[in-house]
Amino acid sequence: MTPAARNRQYMQLCWVVPDLETAIARWVEQAGAGPFFLFEDVHFDDGVYRGTPADVAPHRAAIGQHGDMQIELIQPLGDDPGIWRDVVPFGGFGLHHTGLYCEDYEAEKQALLASGASLAFEGRMMGAPTCYLDTVSTLGFMTELITANPVAERVFAMFRDAALGWDGSDPIRRLG
Repeated sequence: MTPAARNRQYMQLCWVVPDLETAIARWVEQAGAGPFFLFEDVHFDDGVYRGTPADVAPHRAAIGQHGDMQIELIQPLGDDPGIWRDVVPFGGFGLHHTGLYCEDYEAEKQALLASGASLAFEGRMMGAPTCYLDTVSTLGFMTELITANPVAERVFAMFRDAALGWDGSDPIRRLG
């Protein structure tokens, strides 16, 4: 895949944070992002971490909109080995990954691997392949690839629709 053919639009920025509610409040107050949708128990099917079958390290997450960009906040629930600790020490705060929404997941993954990235984690989220490629040494963060699929389209549209004309009320929302 040539650089010109690559997906060059990050649709998500993600930070690892020590306290999810505090981070949400800061994003709402200082940046006007939101509302944020809370995910308390996140799992991947068929997960593999650095070549070993494993679920993603335990965490809580929240996603909200800031203009066209999704803001994801991750609070690890322990110092377990995994992709969160690979970038940000437990209890710390920092940019973890960017997200690319891919029409051609395999081609994007192969292009990043060919450019020197390594596969840190891969699994299935919402029934579709998702991976985190380790681009920390070259870009300073991991790169998440999200396969375009109807379930993700509906969920991401819900985030965008909730942000349209949002007045700042009810900044934390639970799904379901």
